[in-house]
Amino acid sequence: MLHFISKHSSVLLIIATLAGLAWPQASLIVFPFLPYVLFFLMLFTLLGIEQKALLAELKLKKSWGYALLHSVVMTVFACSLGYFFGASNSLLISIAAVSATGSLFATPAIARSVGLNALTAMAMTIATTLLMPIVLYINLLLFQNDEFSLDIASYLMRLAIFIACPMAFSALVYHYVPRPTLTRIHSKLSQVTIILVFAFPFGLVGPLRGIFDTAPSLALHYIFISFGLCLLFFVASILFYLRQGKDIALLAAITSSNRNVLLTFTVAGAYLGPDFLLLLGALQLPTYALPLLVRWVNNYITTRYYSPQTGHSK
Repeated sequence: MLHFISKHSSVLLIIATLAGLAWPQASLIVFPFLPYVLFFLMLFTLLGIEQKALLAELKLKKSWGYALLHSVVMTVFACSLGYFFGASNSLLISIAAVSATGSLFATPAIARSVGLNALTAMAMTIATTLLMPIVLYINLLLFQNDEFSLDIASYLMRLAIFIACPMAFSALVYHYVPRPTLTRIHSKLSQVTIILVFAFPFGLVGPLRGIFDTAPSLALHYIFISFGLCLLFFVASILFYLRQGKDIALLAAITSSNRNVLLTFTVAGAYLGPDFLLLLGALQLPTYALPLLVRWVNNYITTRYYSPQTGHSK
């Protein structure tokens, strides 16, 4: 059963999103438990990754170069387009906040589900999360007219809970548990992590149903914006990294498109404005449709630009 769920996770993630829309009451029940799910998701993902290799990956300039692209460059792109199309100041604040947001902690599990490197995805996720408070502060300073303050203490606490604690626990496990035992449990852990991912689209999309019931045209408006943002992040990243190889380009694209908007809302609170709450729910639809898109793009690039016999570009 676990193998079946892991194999078809791309389709099941979309089904979980639609299920949250269909049963908003159940979605709202799940919502308060998402931080706990997030913790175990990080823990199980880290247990499947060699800690020394992860730290070595984080020391590389490419991880932090990607983090700058993910946050700073995408802020410039997205907000420039928003300004060009006449977005309100409130909407520009929301777009800037989404652009500053670090990658979703579920990204390594999603990357693994489509055959990409989970270690690199984890390094990208941690780098973008660490960079987020700085870029978010600057973005709000530029777009927010009133005085504001970020709950940095809350952010640092969550950073310790969701990154430092799982890494420390994982390091202890690697130190005391024999390597053959760890090797045996890695495959099972990867299947468990992808199951935990299902809670996010189901639990976050519920409020969007309420908007559909009261103002369907407004809900469609924000769904259109959310698809546009994810498409911008996806296409810009894949074009930027395509010369470095198909896998790294797809990994950058899916990492850039997966945004941990729930953590951003927790950190910045009311200073993000009402539009951010609408985008938070709407973003679940394109975010969890991405694995299917990545599979399609992966097959297209392989067929179009790479030789099946040699694996080299044509």
